[in-house]
Amino acid sequence: MSRGTLQPPKLEAVKSYPFGKIEPNSAKYFASCMLGGIVACGPTHTFVTPLDLVKTRRQVDSSLYKSNIQGWKLIFAKEGVKGIFTGWAPTLVGYSLQGFGKYGFYEIFKHIYGNNMFPNMNRTVVYLGASASAEFIADILLCPFEALKVRMQTTIPPYAKNLREAWAKTTAEGGMAKLYAGIVPLWGRQIPYTMCKFATFEETVSLIYKKGLGGKKEDYGKLAQTGVSFLGGYIAGVACAVVSHPADVMVSKLNSERKAGESAAKAMTRIYGNIGFTGLWNGLPVRIVMIGTLTAFQWLLYDSFKVYLGLPTTGGH
Repeated sequence: MSRGTLQPPKLEAVKSYPFGKIEPNSAKYFASCMLGGIVACGPTHTFVTPLDLVKTRRQVDSSLYKSNIQGWKLIFAKEGVKGIFTGWAPTLVGYSLQGFGKYGFYEIFKHIYGNNMFPNMNRTVVYLGASASAEFIADILLCPFEALKVRMQTTIPPYAKNLREAWAKTTAEGGMAKLYAGIVPLWGRQIPYTMCKFATFEETVSLIYKKGLGGKKEDYGKLAQTGVSFLGGYIAGVACAVVSHPADVMVSKLNSERKAGESAAKAMTRIYGNIGFTGLWNGLPVRIVMIGTLTAFQWLLYDSFKVYLGLPTTGGH
C-alpha cells in the first residue's frame, strides 16, 4: 500500500453474518462502525468508574486522599458499592454517544480525506485529521454528560443522586449553556487524546505485523488479529494518557470550580495560578493504568464486534 491512498478493507465472502455482507465504505459499513463505537466505549468507561471517581477527586483536591486505595476504602465505608460507582449513569450515556461519534465518524473522515480529498496524503496525516474531525463531533455529544459526571463525582456528598436529578439541577442553574460550559477545554483534552490514540494505534498495529510478527495481517487468524488490536490499543492508551492529562485535570477543575459569569479563559488562568504546572499532573499514574487498560479493551471490543459482523479488524493494511 502506498503512503497516501487508503485501501478499502477486504471483506470475507461469507453470507452467514448477522447483517449479511457489508460493503466497504458504505452507509451500512459506517453505521456498523458507529454501533461498534457504542459497544466499545460505553461499557468500558462505565466499568472503570471507580478509578475515574478517585482520580477526578484527587485532581480537584490532591489532599483529599493519600492514595487511590485509601480513597476507595473511605468512599466504600461511607456509601458502599453505590458510592464507588458515583457518576456511572452520565458516564454510560455520555461515552456511548462519544463512541458512536468517535469511531463512526473516524471511518467516515478517513475515507473522505484519504480516498476522496487527499488521495496522495501521507496516511499518518490522514489518521490525525480524521480522528480530530471525528472527536470534534463526538465531544459535542459527550459534553453535557461529562459535565454532569464531574459535578456528581467532585462534590461530597454527591451533587445529585442520579442522572435525571443532576440534569434538572444543572439546567435549572443555567440551561444548556451550563452543560456546555466546558466544551472548549473538553476539545482541548479529547482532540489531542484521540489524534494520538488513533494514529498511534494504526501505526503500532502496522509495526507489530511488519516487525514483530514479520508477516501480513491476512496471514493470521481473527483471534491473533484481535490480540494485536488489544496490544496496539494498550500502547496507544499509555501514550495518549500522558499527552492529554494536563487538559484532563483542567476540565475536572473547571467543571467543579468555575465561578458564575467567569469566562473559561479567566477560570483556567485562575486555576493554573492556584495549582501551578505540577498540579496539572496530579493523578497521572492511575490515569495511565486506567486509560491504557481502557483503550486496550475498547479496541478489543470494537474489533471483535467488527469480526462478528464479518468486517476486518482495524489497521495493519
